[in-house]
Amino acid sequence: MFNRRCFLLGSAATLAAVPAAGAPIRVGPMTVARNRTVAGLSAPVEIVDDKFGIPHIRAATAADAYFGQGYVVARDRLFQIDLAYRRDLGRLAEAFGPKFAKHDAVARLFRFRGDLDAELARIPADILACARAYVAGVNARIDEVVADPALLPLEYGILGIAPLKWSLDDLVRQREASEGNTDDSVRRAQLAALGLLDLDSIVAPLRPAWKMTVPEGLDAAAVTDADLGVLRIGRLPFGGEPPAADPAAPAPRVSALDQATSADRGNAGSNAWTIAPSRSATGRPILANDPHLGIGGFSPRHVAHLTAPGLDVIGGGSPGLPGIMQGHTDRFAFGRTNFHIDQSDLFILELHPEDPEQYRHGGGWKRFETVTETIPVKGGAAETVTHRYAVQGPVIAHDPARRRASVLTTVAMQPGAADCFAMIAINLAKDWASLRRAFAFHPSPTNFHYADIDGNTGWQVIGFVPVRKAGDGLLPVPGDGSHDWTGMRNFSALPSAYNPAKGWFASANQNNLPADWPRDRIPAFSFRDPYRYERIADVLKTQPKHSIADSIALQHDTLSTPARQFLAQLPANPSAAARPAVDLLRGWDARLDADSAPAALFEIVWRDLGKRMLAAIVPAQAKNLVTEIAPSILLGQLARPDARLGADPRGTRDALLDAALAAGWASAQQLLGPDPAAWRWGTLHQVRLRHPLSAIPAIAKAFPAIEGEGSGGDSYTVMARWLGSGPGWNVGGGSSYQQVIDVGAWDNSRILILPGQSIDPRSPHYRDQYGSWIAGDTLPLLYSRAAVDKAAAARIMLKPS
Repeated sequence: MFNRRCFLLGSAATLAAVPAAGAPIRVGPMTVARNRTVAGLSAPVEIVDDKFGIPHIRAATAADAYFGQGYVVARDRLFQIDLAYRRDLGRLAEAFGPKFAKHDAVARLFRFRGDLDAELARIPADILACARAYVAGVNARIDEVVADPALLPLEYGILGIAPLKWSLDDLVRQREASEGNTDDSVRRAQLAALGLLDLDSIVAPLRPAWKMTVPEGLDAAAVTDADLGVLRIGRLPFGGEPPAADPAAPAPRVSALDQATSADRGNAGSNAWTIAPSRSATGRPILANDPHLGIGGFSPRHVAHLTAPGLDVIGGGSPGLPGIMQGHTDRFAFGRTNFHIDQSDLFILELHPEDPEQYRHGGGWKRFETVTETIPVKGGAAETVTHRYAVQGPVIAHDPARRRASVLTTVAMQPGAADCFAMIAINLAKDWASLRRAFAFHPSPTNFHYADIDGNTGWQVIGFVPVRKAGDGLLPVPGDGSHDWTGMRNFSALPSAYNPAKGWFASANQNNLPADWPRDRIPAFSFRDPYRYERIADVLKTQPKHSIADSIALQHDTLSTPARQFLAQLPANPSAAARPAVDLLRGWDARLDADSAPAALFEIVWRDLGKRMLAAIVPAQAKNLVTEIAPSILLGQLARPDARLGADPRGTRDALLDAALAAGWASAQQLLGPDPAAWRWGTLHQVRLRHPLSAIPAIAKAFPAIEGEGSGGDSYTVMARWLGSGPGWNVGGGSSYQQVIDVGAWDNSRILILPGQSIDPRSPHYRDQYGSWIAGDTLPLLYSRAAVDKAAAARIMLKPS
């Protein structure tokens, strides 16, 4: 997924309140202008909003259509995209004060420092024109709201700020600051120093299977969390200063710049499947896709329809990035899930003993390149920061006392890795052959699904793969040149299929490398547990004529493979304290439905059992490093207990399971009441969406929380609705956008977007799909001109100035 733009999507529960500032807040009906004169268009553009809030943009040129997309995204999501843009530019402190300066410094450290002209010269003229037009559309809407304060989103008056104008150059310079798997590599080095590297499989079993070794030249005992440097900066301090990082504390699991979008990386992913006409009830291909991202704040997708000569594309886009990520054109449908490519490395550099501005590389000493920047600060003096860059990339930690520095190298920082052109290229493609040319502009690791009106289906893994001199990316590596990257492979070196014989294919972040894939070309070892994929495959295999309704039902399937395997291990003779739990669970169908009492009990027991198993199998010296247990490891110990559970593995297993069942029953009574007949998984598993800055009282008052319903599912069901971070039970992430495409009969396609198209509570589309999403009642994705006009709710004409 393209996650750089998913700013502040998660819960704001950790943000402290700040006093309101700026003009008085006016909460009334949203003002809708019907005709506008704007700068940047070559001809008039008509925008038809249907009754679901989806804008259908009708333009004379493709560039003007993308102008329209920029305009409507800014109309519906201006504060969301503006704050993300400000964050990525490193311009928060000038609006919010000195506490944000260090965050700005990190954002600026990860700007692209290469040849901008060369970056733009790589892009075909038609794609570049569309990207420039998108930016102009955003700016046109910003000009409107600045000129007419009645159009301003409410946040600006509360916070006392104004939106920034956009620039394509800045979009190209902004690059991903996520550490990727870097914190995993640090943990592995620390385990290796203890002689316990094998314990890492408890947290993250390698898929494909692989034998880890410490890279030659790396002193694993010297690796600490401090090597992650600025990546440990913490959350954005809206309303309060985050706690200072403790050098001895474990590094955060989330990028410094994406704290508020956090979701356990073990849950990140998506589902997609493509059905050929031979297996379809319609006689046409079907393509289904439900990307999994954080749930709790702003929606990570905005739906739009772009029409112009040579362009007719509709679907979900990422707010702030031009183009449609999942949807269909008039020729083909397309979807995407996360593939896995290890696109980052942590390099450990040795500093010169007499000059810490030099580091060992290539048999000699090199001097860091330094860049000094001035960060404007509201209410205070500007701050000056100096950034260092080694040959591998930006220096994230510099410690002369230890003669040590570390560098984070990522694909995103490489030439050609700007992510703001890929979707346009894909949207402008006409068929499989032209799509393959478009894939060259797509850096992020993705399973791309395809189905066209001629009945063809395709799957191509896309993304950039670094070529390493040595090493497998699993641990930090020496920065002396021995493990540097030497180049980049693109999608042509990755797996694909076209019209597979079985008539369907699916991806759910599982290891889908072909069985004969070369061992020296494995792109990553972080593929997810296969539970969702296996369930999808089991269903599709048994449906010789799969329908649109079948795809919708499968997207909402709650059968849990871990729960089913857990039920097989229920004790025949439980203790008296555990017996009520066993009696309730025995005979359960292992479906995590919202109205299920056994589902609620299972989730409580499962969490408790995982903690007990970790305590039993992890030695004391590694407990601060091994803090999670993968479901396959937990289930493996239940089914086949081994020596890690001591001299009597089966006896220990039985005691752990019985204790978890008894404790789970007691916890369920405390959480849900004394009567098991009244227990419901949805009572705990609530779907609550709040403004990411709702800890600010004026924001909370102006932006009502969207809540009141519970959900089924969890991390390992096809209907992925995983738990949020912390001790609670709320939904933390899942498929806030869903699509099922009837290829060729486009108006039959279905969609859902949680909670709606707009983030403005004055809009009727602020929460209009919340209930539908909870119930799984999909809505039509209208496409034909006749269907759109019949359902039109508003029309806007943009005229060039």
